[in-house]
Amino acid sequence: MTHAAGFPGFRPARDALATATLSRRALLRVSAAAGGGLLLGIGLPAPGRAAPADTPAGEFAPDAYIRLDTAGNLTLIMPQVEMGQGIYTALAALIAEEMDADFSRIAIEAAPPDEKLYANPLFHMQVTGGSTSVRAFWLPMRQAGAAARAMLVAAAAAQWGVPPESLSVANSVVSHPPSHRGIGFGALATAASALAPPAHPTLKTPAEFTLIGKPLKRLDTPPKVTGAARFGIDAMPSEVAFATLASCPVFGGKVASVGRQDVASAIDGVTQIVVLDDLVAVIGKHGWAAIQGLRALDIVWDEGDNADVTTQSVLDGLIAAAAKPGVVARNDGDADKILAQDGAIDVEYQVPFLAHATMEPMNCTVQVSADACEVWVGNQVLARAQQAAAAVTGLPLEKVTVHNHLLGGGFGRRLEIDMIVKAVRIAQKVPGPVKIVWTREEDIQNSLYRPFYFDRLSASLKNGAISAWRHRITGSSVIARWAPGAMVNGLDPDAVDGAVDFPYAAPNVRVEFVRHEPKGVPTCFWRSVGPGHNIFVVESFVDELAHKAGQDPVRFRRAQLGHAPRLAACLDRVAQEFGWGATLPPRTGHGVALEPAFGSFLAAMAEVAVDDQGIITLKRIVCAVDCGMVVNPDTVAAQIQGGLIFGLTAALWGQITLQDGRVQQSNFNNYRMLRINEAPDIKVIVMPSAEPPGGIGEPGTAIAAPVLANAIFAATGVRLRALPIDQTSLAKGTPA
Repeated sequence: MTHAAGFPGFRPARDALATATLSRRALLRVSAAAGGGLLLGIGLPAPGRAAPADTPAGEFAPDAYIRLDTAGNLTLIMPQVEMGQGIYTALAALIAEEMDADFSRIAIEAAPPDEKLYANPLFHMQVTGGSTSVRAFWLPMRQAGAAARAMLVAAAAAQWGVPPESLSVANSVVSHPPSHRGIGFGALATAASALAPPAHPTLKTPAEFTLIGKPLKRLDTPPKVTGAARFGIDAMPSEVAFATLASCPVFGGKVASVGRQDVASAIDGVTQIVVLDDLVAVIGKHGWAAIQGLRALDIVWDEGDNADVTTQSVLDGLIAAAAKPGVVARNDGDADKILAQDGAIDVEYQVPFLAHATMEPMNCTVQVSADACEVWVGNQVLARAQQAAAAVTGLPLEKVTVHNHLLGGGFGRRLEIDMIVKAVRIAQKVPGPVKIVWTREEDIQNSLYRPFYFDRLSASLKNGAISAWRHRITGSSVIARWAPGAMVNGLDPDAVDGAVDFPYAAPNVRVEFVRHEPKGVPTCFWRSVGPGHNIFVVESFVDELAHKAGQDPVRFRRAQLGHAPRLAACLDRVAQEFGWGATLPPRTGHGVALEPAFGSFLAAMAEVAVDDQGIITLKRIVCAVDCGMVVNPDTVAAQIQGGLIFGLTAALWGQITLQDGRVQQSNFNNYRMLRINEAPDIKVIVMPSAEPPGGIGEPGTAIAAPVLANAIFAATGVRLRALPIDQTSLAKGTPA
């Protein structure tokens, strides 16, 4: 899940939007705004997708809107949430491009929760994740902009009595060059709103783009710099109280007793103690009072049945489950037969639970009254947030208001609604609004985590190439809980994402998934989702096979990419830029990894040095990415850079371990982040492409671990089959 990262959902076909046959009239609807103005909504065909009759003038329409007032102000009601991935700028650019609007005058409003009106077209639900925002809205947003432009031109042509084709448009002004006349969009808004939208609005060709593909200054940067931007944690309703909470340190445990309540209540600023069956919250006039009050309590927990869970017991369960056949996700040829015939090379890989550790602490502000509930939060699934609050309070959906805010990091954690449920339950006991903020320790130790995976792989080589490949993935299923309708015959499409896409020309490939739910540990999406685990496993093992075959890792891969030309082109380009094959000092190595995921194609190379004590220095990474047509190349580079840093951090230090049912990590002191002085130099090459857009928020994270691990092998001869990297195993003289 950026974000950025993500939700793979129903694994949409990479060219789904490019090949879909859509009625332009089904996509475009128009209505007149009271007092003058143009409202243009976009929506993929779906039952019941009509603008509500009580739409506030100038404010609302299905799916996403262009709102143009008579002063010429253009507002985009944003269907996707902004969590640092630059989507406010990208989607605004798509509309402004086709409208020929003044990009500097666009304003953004976050869409409210509405599953019917603001669904992501690829998932048919209101969700931001899976690196889908540009992919999903590339065509609808451009068509909406093109239709709006055509209507404004038609209005100007009628006013002047000239043919529409004699007019030109630039920077929100319609001009008639022969008569030197010009008129702004605002002056045309009322007349344009009375016109029918064109059935087939003409879209620009890439050669005509003036915004798409050009570096754009992000619309959300100025308010973030000035402090005007509002994240969920910034919500401050009048007379708001502050709270923090503690849940049982063992998952599934309950409150047994709460002592020293008199001591906590006596702390200056503490106003209330809320005890529920599974949590305790302290309310105060300010956050520090709430924290101090919670620390003063003596909470005894009924730990329940999960107090015996350890990391080893989780791994033991996965290993036992992996001995059984799984649901088949891909089956080309006869891998079992060829493995027996050519001689199997067998390996095992594993990756740990991971936390999200978003920089904005988890938070939710709620006010509950007898007949209404109001929620202020940053979340990737706004409609689910509203539904959750309604379910807790018993109120009808229309009585629950959810205010959408910027997210200070999502990474999949804010695809969940557990924090909203807890906040609403607490708020039901508090008079007036209350802001609940999770401490970092509470967030890391009582969260949902990236699944722990255990993989068994076998491969065979013949004539220097892969003749058979078998990959069995064992782990929990997030999809089964989060989107059960996407499970088909027990197959989790996320768990095998990045594995079923095995890009090399092996004639015999078998990929299986074994679902095994660890006792007492809740799991959820984590930035780069399935590929975040599978690309590490696949590309590390492919690297092993290259060395088994006695071949250069780049040449080995390149020779087997005949059916993956875009990936091959990325590999060629990055090898040229990186200088692959150069002579290196001792204990310095170059690594390579490839990735076909999220509709994009990446090749990365890394240079690392490992000293005699096993300490790793990340020197540089070069990455070539083909993500189809690019809206903002600066955002592509930033997302790859950020994704690599996120993935490198996890590869080096990221793990959630358990003892006696308790998560042992608590804060950034023992759940480490990569520091600025430790980060490598990163160069991103954006490949030119005329293909439909691919996703970019998560691929950088998925490719980080394998390119790092393969470089470490080149430097030390130590093959890493488990994460995070055990740097002590890399010390000089340590047996490989």
